[in-house]
Amino acid sequence: MPLESMRDTMRHRGPDDLGLWWSRDQRVGFGHCRLAIIDLSPGGHQPMTDGEISIAFNGEIYNFRDLRHELEQKGHAFRSASDTEVVIAAYREWGPSFLERLNGMFAFGLHDARSGKLLLARDRAGEKPLFVYHDGNRLFFASELKALVASPEFPRQLDHDALSMYLAYGYVPGDQCIWRGVQKVRQGEALEYDLDSGALRRWSYWRLPEPDTTFASADDLEHELETLLEDAVRRQLVAADVPVGILLSGGVDSSLVTAMAARVTPHVKTFTVGFPGHAQFDESPHARIVARAFGTEHTELAAEAASVDILPRLARQYDEPIADESIVPTYLVSRLIRQHATVALGGDGGDELFAGYPHYSWLLRQDRLRRFVPWPLRYAASVAAAHLLPPGAPGRNHFIGFRNGASESIAHINLFFDRVTRRKLLGYDGGAERYRATLVRGDYSLLRRATETDFRSTMVDEYLVKVDRASMLTSLEIRAPFLDHRLIDFAFRRVPDSLKATTDERKILPRRLARRILPRELDVDRKQGFSLPLASWFKQGWGDYIEELLTSSESIFDKSAVRALLRGQRRGLRNGNRLFALMMFELWRREYRPRI
Repeated sequence: MPLESMRDTMRHRGPDDLGLWWSRDQRVGFGHCRLAIIDLSPGGHQPMTDGEISIAFNGEIYNFRDLRHELEQKGHAFRSASDTEVVIAAYREWGPSFLERLNGMFAFGLHDARSGKLLLARDRAGEKPLFVYHDGNRLFFASELKALVASPEFPRQLDHDALSMYLAYGYVPGDQCIWRGVQKVRQGEALEYDLDSGALRRWSYWRLPEPDTTFASADDLEHELETLLEDAVRRQLVAADVPVGILLSGGVDSSLVTAMAARVTPHVKTFTVGFPGHAQFDESPHARIVARAFGTEHTELAAEAASVDILPRLARQYDEPIADESIVPTYLVSRLIRQHATVALGGDGGDELFAGYPHYSWLLRQDRLRRFVPWPLRYAASVAAAHLLPPGAPGRNHFIGFRNGASESIAHINLFFDRVTRRKLLGYDGGAERYRATLVRGDYSLLRRATETDFRSTMVDEYLVKVDRASMLTSLEIRAPFLDHRLIDFAFRRVPDSLKATTDERKILPRRLARRILPRELDVDRKQGFSLPLASWFKQGWGDYIEELLTSSESIFDKSAVRALLRGQRRGLRNGNRLFALMMFELWRREYRPRI
């Protein structure tokens, strides 16, 4: 049975229970793999139906108890303690507008037998994935692409524009997909499919807010951040009937989450991963300071150089290739946590909301410089950098993006392969840089444009994908308190640029809070992130593996361009992440065998 086999490709996402459901007329079928977190009884079995409204739901609704109480006041009765049943009742009461009432991370398909329509929706930040394939007559949807690929009716055709996007950014952005004909539901978006007409309507039920024109004092905003974050952590800890831990890196965001968790629950478990012998990548000493200060039950994983054997497995799990090398430690720490907990809280989202990345300060400095450098000189520097500096040379992307205005600079942030290099690798470039440039809204400040672009692209299409697939491969659910929609609204509406980043400082407001409530010996000004000592590992076996893979006759990339990247890496250029990107695509291609 195709539906059953499609469902079973995702057993890792829900090992606790399996379900199938078909409508009475057999026109609609749902499959579900359940990770039991709220209401562990059979009452939480999915797909769930009340006879007219049926749903396959992925994620958690953190305010489901509040909604349940409100719905009970309106006459609704409940048979289980599940948040999924609350979603059905909320839809029955308010229709599709109920989406605006949800506080949570979710993706779902809901069938309304009364109207003959199917509603698909994804949460505001895009924490939970949702892929759709619509051939004009039928519609398929799933949390992972491998479920769609498992259908014998699925055309396994590579999308070449999406491949160019992947090489540019290390992920496929927006509603595009590596498979031709497949679309992603965007963050904060809903789709309605009419089974009779075949019409598909899509709309955004939520957008980032407009910034206020007047702002509160820094002290007031700091306390507002503290209140909102504490409540978000409380809700996300309470909305679980299973053990919950915290993914603690020792950075500002995860440390603040740990501090709030210690306020609202008497027993906190924290977990981290370190790289012994690579101090510049090892966050475990910082995490240890935080764990000791708040009395958590702390567990550390010492990650030695990972065997290359792990890479094909990750390539299969990331069924749309991703070039973020931190998928490896994210998977390793998820596997560790899963031995002790079913749910973990992390610090994702804080950098996009409060301008934590180094490139925000760089963009502000570059914008100042742009005023004093005439366009012909900027153009000449851009062309020279693209053609004369090799990939991996420090500052190359910044010089290329310096040509025109801020939109082009933002589009070139963290670019893996620029158009010149893509043309060498593929024979075409695809104009991928235009995508991020289209996300940049010109009527906002430069910092707002940059953080919004990252929120709508890199965060949702790379970082949240990384966390979701790596954690769910181990049947672990990771939650992000900073992505509570009230915090998102606060950051983009209420917090001025001056409390986010300047040319010299970043993440100013959260660091103010951190200096007040975190241990004094913690360095809250550093920025490391979850990354690998790739240059070292490249010399310890990864390099030979990557070279063999990319120079084989099977690889679709130009061999001379690949060898130039390999030579640059051995000369000390920063090409490790670029080679990792090519490797992950090649492993993905060998696993899924798309028609090129």
